[in-house]
Amino acid sequence: MFFFYPLWRILEVSLVSPPGGGAGLPGIIAEPVYPRVIWFTAWQAAASTVLTLAAGLPGAYVYARYRFFGKRLLYALTAVPFVLPSVVVASGFKALLGPRGVLNTWAMGAFHMEAPPIRIEHTIWFILLAHVFYNHAVVVRIVGGFWSRLPPSLAQAARTLGASPLKVFTGVTLPLLVPALAAASMLVFTFCFSSFGVILILGGPRFATIEVEIYRQAVHLFDLKTAGVLSLIQIGFALAFLGFYTGLMRRTAHQFSPHPHELSQRPPSSAKDYALLFGNGMVVLALLVAPMAALAFQSVHGPDGLTLDYYRRLFENTTDGLFIVSPLKALVSSVSFASATLVVSLVLGLATAIHLSRDKGVFSRILDPVLMLPLATSAVTLGLGFVVAFDEPPLNLRRSVILVPIAHTLVAYPFVVRSLLPSLRGIPSSLREAAYTLGASPARTFVSVILPIVSRALAVGAVFAFTMSIGEFGATLFVARPANPTMTLAVYRYLSQPGDLNYGCAMAMSTLLMAVTTAGFLFLERVRFTGEGEL
Repeated sequence: MFFFYPLWRILEVSLVSPPGGGAGLPGIIAEPVYPRVIWFTAWQAAASTVLTLAAGLPGAYVYARYRFFGKRLLYALTAVPFVLPSVVVASGFKALLGPRGVLNTWAMGAFHMEAPPIRIEHTIWFILLAHVFYNHAVVVRIVGGFWSRLPPSLAQAARTLGASPLKVFTGVTLPLLVPALAAASMLVFTFCFSSFGVILILGGPRFATIEVEIYRQAVHLFDLKTAGVLSLIQIGFALAFLGFYTGLMRRTAHQFSPHPHELSQRPPSSAKDYALLFGNGMVVLALLVAPMAALAFQSVHGPDGLTLDYYRRLFENTTDGLFIVSPLKALVSSVSFASATLVVSLVLGLATAIHLSRDKGVFSRILDPVLMLPLATSAVTLGLGFVVAFDEPPLNLRRSVILVPIAHTLVAYPFVVRSLLPSLRGIPSSLREAAYTLGASPARTFVSVILPIVSRALAVGAVFAFTMSIGEFGATLFVARPANPTMTLAVYRYLSQPGDLNYGCAMAMSTLLMAVTTAGFLFLERVRFTGEGEL
């Protein structure tokens, strides 16, 4: 009802031309503006992917081949940007490189400049830098995890036969890394292709991906037909990427015996090793830590120096032109929606995972990918589908507050299923049979036997659901009511308005979002079961 029916309504609106409706598919292709949007979406995603690979591969090598003090903390730190909400990422880069950013403010004060020397706001470089920041962890974790399990004996044999280090890398290591490189590249390309919050906030009116154009057509121009056609195009690209990715994995797979990663790593011993570690640390600090640190600094820095006024403003029960309700209500709404999402996602995800772990038949093999389809659908398309599908009787839910946690649940519960399935499939059937033999009911067996075993995975799924709901932006922008804004919407509204107070409140709200998602991720790092290529 809340996934396939909205998609069907988008298809219906797109293909059935209402009186005075927008352009259909042929009209969109004929209009020069929409092919330009599609082309920009594709080439900025390709450029972001190339830059992310260039920035991430040295880090992947360092984490795959070296042991050093603080490695675990640094490794976790590199992945924090990937779990941050897009509005927080945009706020971080504004805080660092924007006209009022830390670097521009320092340069203007130090060199007595009247205008900011760094002017990359609303340029393509602002977008590309944010995408590299966002997806660096994908390359480091997928490629680095795969690289650490390559047998060192292959490279040693090549060196014994006289191959130079460059020849060893291009002739032995690189071909073996192709599956991991392809997986990381396709994921980064897909994430950047469907980029929404970063483009909307940092790109300004000059740049628009398909996602941003869907939002503009639906919300600003009220042209649901054109927005629906663009959504179908977006879904078509997503399915094409998925098919290309699976085919590429089949063609590039190599068979070899995985090597324990501990045996592939060594402590640094030469000046070259230390230079490589230092360079990687500088990349992490400059590219990943600096925007987050600048965000936190700007949240406590006003025109007259350090201040907590922006945080106090968030917790005041006053309203202004930006909000029908206070920013405090936005924080309460976000926590309420995230709590509801957590409960519903765990109930649905646990029931689904239990069924999929026990049923090995054809139905489950079909059901598994079908239930994961929300992962391949953008949140913006999902939000548009809710607007189209639930705006008239008998399902007139457009003004209902329940649409927000429902939308968040569709985004989050596939991650709950993926977190629980490995643990449930690893439980021997003999444990359940022994409990039944001793007289335990199915409910008692579940509570006393199954639940304790999967409790860690359940905690991982719960944190996933909560943090994803707290940071969700695309679908929320469509379905949240003005009386119940979320923290992400509050940040977007603050950034859309001029004035030091609005800017400072955006930084403060973004810092709170960053703190919640970072704490959740560090908890995941502590309790999850680590696996190859795992994010």
